Amino acid sequence: MITLSPLRWGKPYESLEFNDVVHFDTGEPIAKVGTVGGGIVGRDMRKAHKAREALLQLSPEDLIEKCKQAAQLFENADLKVGDSVQTVDDFVHQQSASTGLPEHMCRSNMTKNSFVLSNMDQILDCLTRGLDLSILARGYGEEGRGVTVSFQAQTPVLGAVLPNNSPGVHTLWLPAIPLQVGLALKPGSQEPWTPYRMVAAFMQAGVPAEAFGLYPGGHDAGGAIMTKTPRSMIFGSAQTVAQHAGNPRVQPHGPGFSKILIADDVVDDWEQYLDVMVESVLSNSGRSCINCSGIWASRHTKEIAQALAERLGPVDVRPPADDEAQLAAFTVPAMATGTHAMVQQDLAESGVTDMTASFGEKLIEREHCAYLRPMVVHADSPDRGVAAKEYMFPFVSVVECPESEMLRRIGPTLVGTVLTGNEKLQHAAANCVEIDRLNIGPIPTNRLNWLQPHEGNIIDFLFRSRAYQIAPMPVAAAGT
Repeated sequence: MITLSPLRWGKPYESLEFNDVVHFDTGEPIAKVGTVGGGIVGRDMRKAHKAREALLQLSPEDLIEKCKQAAQLFENADLKVGDSVQTVDDFVHQQSASTGLPEHMCRSNMTKNSFVLSNMDQILDCLTRGLDLSILARGYGEEGRGVTVSFQAQTPVLGAVLPNNSPGVHTLWLPAIPLQVGLALKPGSQEPWTPYRMVAAFMQAGVPAEAFGLYPGGHDAGGAIMTKTPRSMIFGSAQTVAQHAGNPRVQPHGPGFSKILIADDVVDDWEQYLDVMVESVLSNSGRSCINCSGIWASRHTKEIAQALAERLGPVDVRPPADDEAQLAAFTVPAMATGTHAMVQQDLAESGVTDMTASFGEKLIEREHCAYLRPMVVHADSPDRGVAAKEYMFPFVSVVECPESEMLRRIGPTLVGTVLTGNEKLQHAAANCVEIDRLNIGPIPTNRLNWLQPHEGNIIDFLFRSRAYQIAPMPVAAAGT
């Protein structure tokens, strides 16, 4: 059984207390993870400046090359992780066993993380709008217009309290390293695998070990990261996002409420877009903020919902090693039963219909875990409560709404796919402040272009643009 120790600026720490990571279905321990308290995190954050100083010894170009090496190591190599040598298959089995994700989804998320590292030069070029990265490293420089520009790093390290639900979110903190900003990470209790393996790959590729802190532990460890780092990310519920709204020190990531809007000019041909809808709802077992939780149209909504139900309703539980498995387990059964109860409350509202009711029981309970099978519901109006809901399994509401009201009724939408050839509606969607990522045309909500920012640009979060003027100093004055 593998043992994972905290990492204090590159140095393993011998914990006095350990937590077991257990198999989601059998309850058997598969790993021991050493923990730290908030006090240790707080003490380490006093030395956070050394993480950035170590990274500043390498140029951004050098670090980008090391990111590419780390990508290959992360995806293909045997790596020293904790007290063991971890193969790729070990990683996939361990991650699946603790998170309940099918193994092929673990491999897919692994590929996604590797892709971001492999293409870090292009990603940073897009995120910075083509800025010479040496300007970020030095703090100022000439960008080609005869004007000095300056960008000031707002923190020596990026803190992050990481989740358990989807390993794909780790792409969000990866650019910190080539930006010469260290990392202070609290791994998820059930998904420590990605941050530990990623940090091992970074260090094997030659990134200074002093740049990394891994702090598994309880809420106090996460709280210390949030309060002691000038910039941090947190992943959680809508309540978590609301708690940190307006705080420039924190970038919260929560539910996406991603949607597909089918406009009147194409809605009569809705069957052409059924595959786009199914993929948007079902991919990654519906666990991602980029999964579609709402499909809006002015007509044919009952037919759309019925067709989706016929595609999604039969999806059933399969073993995690099955390449056809589409459902992830809830490793905490109470989360599944609680979610199921909330859905039943939604269905009790007039005007809401469960279109997958005929496909059998949705809640599958086992001794140590539970599953929720896909659900498609129809709402006859955006006034129904379910139209604004998102759940962590393949769940979608098909909402009947006039096209003229859609953009003002959809609410916060991380990814909005708008199916229309109507240029006026396309322009209105581009101006809709509720939509973060906008797709015009048949693009599934789960297909991200990683050469564009996702839910907040990390450059704008870590650096502040400021005025910087330089005038020559008289020689005498300069020598005094």
